Amino acid sequence: MNTATSTMWQPRSDCGPECLPGPEPEARVSRVRQVARLFALIGALLGGVALLPVLPLMNQRGRRAAGRAWARSILAALEIRLVTKGRLPAAKALLVANHISWLDIVAVLAVAPARMLAKHDVRTWPVIGRLAASAGTIFVDRTRPRALPGTVGEVAAALRGGGVVAVFPEGTTWCGAMTGHFRPAMFQAALDAGAQVVPVAINYGERPTTVAFLGDDSLWVSLRRVLGVRRLVVSVTATPALHPEAVATRRQLARVAEAAVRTEGPVFQGAMGLAA
Repeated sequence: MNTATSTMWQPRSDCGPECLPGPEPEARVSRVRQVARLFALIGALLGGVALLPVLPLMNQRGRRAAGRAWARSILAALEIRLVTKGRLPAAKALLVANHISWLDIVAVLAVAPARMLAKHDVRTWPVIGRLAASAGTIFVDRTRPRALPGTVGEVAAALRGGGVVAVFPEGTTWCGAMTGHFRPAMFQAALDAGAQVVPVAINYGERPTTVAFLGDDSLWVSLRRVLGVRRLVVSVTATPALHPEAVATRRQLARVAEAAVRTEGPVFQGAMGLAA
């Protein structure tokens, strides 16, 4: 595999089709079951759309419960088993996680409903984009470097207000066998707000590359792979919170958080071995 390439503001991963495993008939479900999963997923998404007019009428606790239930309904529709480890905070915390798939967002929301930081392209995705915007997602446009300080400020304001914000500091998705470095920009929001930082490891067991959002994948191409996977499990592991002091720098926080995530799960131990 080639080494990762990036620009300062637009991280790029060299994970592509070559990262996919070879044919594994025993690891795939039948076409009929794939179609059933697709219809179940459409039903879950429509359920989310039906919630949109009601969400503004709910209190914060109600919105969190609704968000958690909706995310879990998506995982159930795709027959994905969710495993959680550790404790995620309910207030004033920046969750920082590795990034493999669009499913990462669903998995985090299923465990700890939070405001997500997502690339601005997500806003244009059918149904999902509208749901994301209604849920308070903060969108970042990496094609406009001058907009980054404003986005950091928006995240810091959400944290000061007692909110939980989840970000993917690698800046793009990776295949699981290869990983990116945590970029420090969003850690500044935690420093500015005096918020704890909670590293979160997301792991897809034996099939991270199958569910990964690779290279030039469209959402539909990635979804088709997910629909066919048998016995898919996603684990979300919260590591001990980091409580940055005034002397801490965002780069130090990024390094410590990345190390905490990399030590969780067999996929990341393997990835570290590949890089050695």
